[in-house]
Parts: sequence; structure tokens; C-alpha cells
Amino acid sequence: MTAALSLGTYRVRAVSQAARTALAAGSPWVDTAPNYARGRAHEELLPVLGEYPTVRVATKTGFFTEEQGRTALAAGVLAQEEATNRHSLERGFVRWQTERSLAALGRVDLVFVHNPEHHGHGLDRAALHCRVREAFAALEEFAHAGRIGGYGVATWSGLRSGAFSVPELLALAREAAGSAEPHFTGLQMPVSLIMDDPITQALNGGGPLVQAKDAGLITFGSAPLHGGELLDAMTPELVNLIRPGLSAAAAALLAAGSCPHLDVVLTSASTREHWDDAAKALAAPLTGEELRRVTDELAAE
Repeated sequence: MTAALSLGTYRVRAVSQAARTALAAGSPWVDTAPNYARGRAHEELLPVLGEYPTVRVATKTGFFTEEQGRTALAAGVLAQEEATNRHSLERGFVRWQTERSLAALGRVDLVFVHNPEHHGHGLDRAALHCRVREAFAALEEFAHAGRIGGYGVATWSGLRSGAFSVPELLALAREAAGSAEPHFTGLQMPVSLIMDDPITQALNGGGPLVQAKDAGLITFGSAPLHGGELLDAMTPELVNLIRPGLSAAAAALLAAGSCPHLDVVLTSASTREHWDDAAKALAAPLTGEELRRVTDELAAE
């Protein structure tokens, strides 16, 4: 089973246009954040989401723009040091930012704590985990009240660096909720042929994606094209190995979207042509054996 192709709005310039294209094509999720599109992503998404009431919405908490930081400082929910770093996991700030996201978007199904490892500079693991637990506690309040569907973690390097593990995040969520059944429902991490450890691990029956799925989480793969950098590495031979006849972008997306235990693969495709190209490729996922041939070939280079 292939992952569901969905819209990720990171680095998307015309957010409303991309959203209309993706949702008209059947994207089941829109993934965004308060700091995307220079802080305008939520505002641009609102009217489009109103046209598609069944699409599920994921946003984040943690990062903010300079302007949002000034507003948070004035509201008394942010320390000056955090304003300088443009990232906070403090409970009061998480509450404040999530309230603003709900007001801006109209509805939120999932709130990711955004790159919590960013907050770990200068902190030991215990202190970082304490901050993460505090952020989870704030989001538990929203979920318990039925205002969001759940929360999770969107990480770039935290799992790879060992800042935390999936079992540790689940334990922190249980502590934050004071319950064996917290509202921790999602995990987002990079999955691509450049950052292919999650693929290799999942093919071998282990790693964070397997752990997340075993815990009942929804798994999201971000940056399947690695910010576009992967396209330069997609030689005709590699594309042909993945599936003859595909474009470089579609082949890269197919490889990422075929990763076992991955539910959603996020793409920033903004034209219907690019979206349909990717969707057509993902309609027939690679088998585990085919995907392993690709990762083995890359490992041998």
C-alpha cells in the first residue's frame, strides 16, 4: 500500500493556489505551520479550507516569524531569548500559538510540535524532554476539550540524532496526559532517497515508522524531494530502476511513498500537471523487493 499523496506547504509561495490544486485533486491532508509563507500560510488557507470541509488539517507549534514574536512578547507569553531564537515550547506560548492557529484556520485536526530538537541547543536530553512534555501538556488541554483532533511531533533530525525516540515521545505524552491513552496521534519525519534510513529500517521491520505504526500513530513523510535537491541526483538510470517512463520528481515521490508503514507523503507540487504526475506514479507502489533494490543500489554508490 502506498502513502496518500498530500499537500505540504513548506516553501510554497502561492499557498492558496497550491491548496486549491491539491484539494481539487483529492489531497486528504494539508500540512502547514504558522511561520510558513512568511507567516501568511494560515491566512491564505482559510478560504480554501472552507470550500473543502472534509480535508484534514495539520499545523504546528514552536517556530514563529519575527512579527509573530513581537506580538507574543507584547502578550507576555514569550521570553526575549526565545523571541531571538524564533522558537518556543513553553506551555503558555504553545497555548497562545495554538489558539491563534485555530482562529486563523477555522479547524485543526493535528498539531505537531515543530522540530523540538531545535529547542535542545545547550540543553541535556532530560531538560529537552521536560520542554517537550510541557508542550504536550498544553496540547492535551486542547485535545481533551475537543478543539483539536490530536497532536504529535514533526521532526527533522531529532530521531536521527538521538535527541528522542518514538517510545520516549509516547512516554512523555502519557506523562503529560496523566493517562495511558494520550491524544498523541501523529509523527512526521523526512523520508526520501537522500534521507533513506527510515526506508531501510522499515524494510527490515524496525525503526521509528514501524514503532509509530505499532503505537497507532499516523505517519507523515516530509521532504520526499529533499527541498528539490534530490532531483539533481535522479539520473536516468536511477529513474529507470525505480520505474521506467516516470519523471525524476515522480520517481523520487514513488520511492518515498512506497516506504512501508508510511501513511502520508507530503509534496509541495503546485500545478495540476505535477500533482497528477505524482498521483499516477503513486497509484502503483513499489513492492518491498523493488524498493530494496533501489536502496541497495544507492548504498553501493
